[in-house]
Amino acid sequence: MTSLALLSLLYSLSVLTLTDSSLSSITTAAPPAASKCTFLNSFQPGFVVQGDYVIGGIFPLHYNVKISDLNGTYRPPPIHCNGFDPRAFRWAQTMRLAVEEINQNPVLLPNHTLGYKIFDSCSYAYPLTGQRAVLSMLNGVSEENSSMCTHASSLLAVIGPSGSAQSIVVSKILQPFRIPTISYFSSCACLSDRQKYPTFFRVIPSDYYQVKAFARLLVHFNWTWVGLLRGDNDYGRFAAKGLLRELQETKVCVAYQEMIPLPYNRQAGLRIMKVMRSSTAKVVVVFAGEGEMTPFLRDYMTQNITGIQWVGSEALITASVFSGREYYPYLGGTIGFGIKKGHISRLGDFLHTVNPKRYPDNVLMPSCSGQESLLEQHSAYMNTSSPRVAYNVYKAAYAIAHSLHNLLLCQPGRGPFQNNSCAQSNNVNPWQLQHYLQEVNFQIAGEEVDFDAKGDSVPYYDIINWQRGPQGNIEFVNVGLFDGTKAVGEELLIQEDGIMWTGHQMSVCSASCLPGFRKAVRRGEPICCFDCVPCDSGKISNQTIDCTICPEDFWSNNDRTACISKKVEYLTFDSLGIALTVMSVVGACFTLAVCGVFFCHRHTAIVRVNNSELSFFILFALTLCFLCSLLFIGKPTYWSCMLRHTAFSITFSLCISCILGKTLVVLAAFTATRPGHNIMKWLGPKQQRTIISSCTLVQVVICAAWLFDVPPFPSRNTQYEHSKIILECSVGSSLAFWCVLGYIGLQACLCFVLAFLARKLPGNFNEAKFITFSMLIFCAVWLAFIPAYISSPGNYADAVESFAILASSFGLLFCLFASKSYIILLKPEKNTKQHLMGKEKK
Repeated sequence: MTSLALLSLLYSLSVLTLTDSSLSSITTAAPPAASKCTFLNSFQPGFVVQGDYVIGGIFPLHYNVKISDLNGTYRPPPIHCNGFDPRAFRWAQTMRLAVEEINQNPVLLPNHTLGYKIFDSCSYAYPLTGQRAVLSMLNGVSEENSSMCTHASSLLAVIGPSGSAQSIVVSKILQPFRIPTISYFSSCACLSDRQKYPTFFRVIPSDYYQVKAFARLLVHFNWTWVGLLRGDNDYGRFAAKGLLRELQETKVCVAYQEMIPLPYNRQAGLRIMKVMRSSTAKVVVVFAGEGEMTPFLRDYMTQNITGIQWVGSEALITASVFSGREYYPYLGGTIGFGIKKGHISRLGDFLHTVNPKRYPDNVLMPSCSGQESLLEQHSAYMNTSSPRVAYNVYKAAYAIAHSLHNLLLCQPGRGPFQNNSCAQSNNVNPWQLQHYLQEVNFQIAGEEVDFDAKGDSVPYYDIINWQRGPQGNIEFVNVGLFDGTKAVGEELLIQEDGIMWTGHQMSVCSASCLPGFRKAVRRGEPICCFDCVPCDSGKISNQTIDCTICPEDFWSNNDRTACISKKVEYLTFDSLGIALTVMSVVGACFTLAVCGVFFCHRHTAIVRVNNSELSFFILFALTLCFLCSLLFIGKPTYWSCMLRHTAFSITFSLCISCILGKTLVVLAAFTATRPGHNIMKWLGPKQQRTIISSCTLVQVVICAAWLFDVPPFPSRNTQYEHSKIILECSVGSSLAFWCVLGYIGLQACLCFVLAFLARKLPGNFNEAKFITFSMLIFCAVWLAFIPAYISSPGNYADAVESFAILASSFGLLFCLFASKSYIILLKPEKNTKQHLMGKEKK
């Protein structure tokens, strides 16, 4: 047997003892005369009024309980209730006022009266005291002998209790008798379970909505690092669990969770305060009532802990016991959700009529001597400016009255029960009243009162702020509201200008990252604790959790706060482009100058011996080679990409074809001097043109196929350097590109081999030697070009290719024509056939 079950059993026995025959008295009108039960302890109701229909009331008229050690080996001593609670006493008086108004109302329950029995449940944090109250309420008391119970009490419904833990116990006790309970202050979401609590109703919203309101409030004020304090009961346990569930969808983290022990233990309380003092979380959410918080806050103030921003639930936020001026330095600025306030017009006047002299034997007024009024002794008792819980009590009484009224109006044959029956006015059962409670709908003070399928009421809260009053005390000021019936995101309405803060308004584990940084969660710590690290290149952040990638055409700025357009690069007419342009133009000019020199001296021996026609073809091709390098400078376009590669390949092929023709002519000319050789007739001008045309045509065909199949096209290279967009010409078909270069290389190799074979032919001016050197330079340049081109991106690749064209062109121009131009211009005496053939007379 659990400890809770054992305690329940002991306290049940402490209230009453039943014989086997008297057990049936709970459901029958009267037991046999010989069967009687007696109270083991005296526990009389605080207020009793007879009526045609009796309802019960359970109120925590004290806020603390002293329980002796219970080990089950002896009879438990009586419970001592400590700390008279004037606020709860006001709630009880509100129930009396409501019943009095109902009985005086000629329209509501005409010809019938309501009676009541009001019991003290002591602190609502203790389930056992609530159990004692309800068990006493279920038993009838003999008028002649108050210590004798003669029959079961004719109880239709119960208003109360105030705490969720007590409501769970009371509802389960009343459930077998199908007596409905209407709680005015029990908000645990667990009580909405109709399978477990089919007879439970309440006029206070369920904590299902309160935890949503708490989550919205914490997010609204950007309190992402909070502590959680709860009472050791079902209310605190279920509320904390619900809040943690709601916070999973937000950025709020819970730094610690602590439970105030019940009964209160000072050592445990000091340990909790040590955690609160050492934690960086300066906002503390509380799900506990005044019963648990009173001894805890007493030690809290002794420890002189300040700077905490308290966020209280409805069980604490309007507790007048903490309104004294001594609490303000520690609790001032507290904010939380309170029950919706209402208006009870006659409550103030009615409370003035309550005086201890009228109730000399009432045990509920132990702190009064009988010579003073409650107004003088307890100012909180008369605080009727904004009734909240009292208003709930008021609504609960009227809900019972309207339900009973509708039940008595039932017409036979149209009733809701078996065979369309109705209840008899002299025999109304609680389960019949419950049906009408579920269906009740009426207005009071302009507010509509009804219950949903779970027995809950409309989710509506006032936002309360604890502010300093004129006398230095704490006043509960309404600074907003939460309406759970509105759409998500619109429920919370806060008047921030009206809030008075005294604690920390910022409670974060780690400060928000500046723009340009991202959150890096610390291993083993909540997500609210993080380090700020700079965003990677190409990513930005604007106080977000993660860095976001810039679009493809954009890049992050230096601060990583904004995406800016990427820098577009290509081989422009800047320093490098200008240098290449100058080299290209100079090379073309040199070539044209050589061409002019050769044309002016076309009748001289050196020009005629070297086949002037082929020389002019070579110079023409070299001019084109120099100029085609200009096509690689500037922004790539569709036409320029196709033209630059094809023009380069065809002009170089033409140039090498001419050199190949010259090499064959040189080789044939020296071979023809030998007897029996007449090869020159096969290498006349016509045949030379055919060789040049045929060799060049092969390159033209390759280029045509390239352009027809997959031509070169402009592309945007964003992979080599992510911060830039490199505009380049994609070759389209890599196979065609390398075929073009390969064919030029094949021609150059063939020229080199033939020239190398003729390098030792006689003569002072051996053309084959110069062709050999020119082809050697040409091949060296293009062999070096291949790895440089492959490893260079975009504009650099274009520059490498342009430089290779110019270098090889200059090499050909220098090797083939420099010595000839030197002889023509500076050594004209050597420009004779005899000197060139090596037959000059010495």
